[in-house]
Amino acid sequence: MFQSILHIVSAPSGTGKSSLIQALLEIKKMHSIRVSISYTTRSIRPGELHGKHYYFISKSEFETMIANHDFLEYAQVFKHYYGTSLTEVNNIISRGFDVLLDIDWQGAQQIRNKISNTKSIFILPPSKNELNKRLLSRGQDNKEVITLRMKKSIEEMRHYKEYDYLIINDDFNVALSELKSIICAERLNILRQTIRYKNLINNLLAIY
Repeated sequence: MFQSILHIVSAPSGTGKSSLIQALLEIKKMHSIRVSISYTTRSIRPGELHGKHYYFISKSEFETMIANHDFLEYAQVFKHYYGTSLTEVNNIISRGFDVLLDIDWQGAQQIRNKISNTKSIFILPPSKNELNKRLLSRGQDNKEVITLRMKKSIEEMRHYKEYDYLIINDDFNVALSELKSIICAERLNILRQTIRYKNLINNLLAIY
């Protein structure tokens, strides 16, 4: 079993991150990667499923998990908690899969301080106007909330330099291709490939 890698994907709300991740997972060659489902205290939205999009729990349950050190990372965003379960990540790794973490910059900082074997990707919108249009088109928030989200997005985008890769989601298919390319390139890293194909390489280099 070769060493799994943690891929962190972050982006401001409305950038298209969730859609890109979902499309990535539907690509057959991406079968060896799994998304760690986060816990959250926010309310479930129409079309979302508990255990698929998030684990929806109460604030008291979340705080109990914090006290029990159950999270690899957690943060509070728009008055709601979001967190990555340490057990969930370990279960994915134990099965030999790579892990994809859909988290914000706060969580990314926490994980980098704990785990060195991570690669991080930040996704930006093509413009502020386009980001605002995407937030409006979702129909989930009123104008006051969207204004707040836009201000928050600018704060988030300032952290893009902390990441290893940057994708501009202007054309969805292009952005998806770039995201796939990053994942594939990391799998072909020389150290990773050497571990994965140790027996093959030894046999190839053996003297006749």
